[in-house]
Amino acid sequence: MPENRQRAPLVSEIAHLITESLNLQDVDPNEITEETSFFEEGLNLDSIDILEIVVGIEEKYGVKINSAEEGKKVFQKVGTVVDYIESRRG
Repeated sequence: MPENRQRAPLVSEIAHLITESLNLQDVDPNEITEETSFFEEGLNLDSIDILEIVVGIEEKYGVKINSAEEGKKVFQKVGTVVDYIESRRG
């Protein structure tokens, strides 16, 4: 799925937040897309990594993940995180 040009800056911000907060030196943030998964078939992150990203997103964008169940829905792919942030920033 091609990225919406209006969403591209936010996708890029999230990609950089991921690589910087987790110090992923072997991952090029420019290659992270909306379709990039956080888990095995994508970035292969674990729950501690996700927690660090949650904290970064909450601080940077002022959105809160209220439960583990909500977090599971939000952190499927980079695009689902972008959807969540956009829906909360309204």
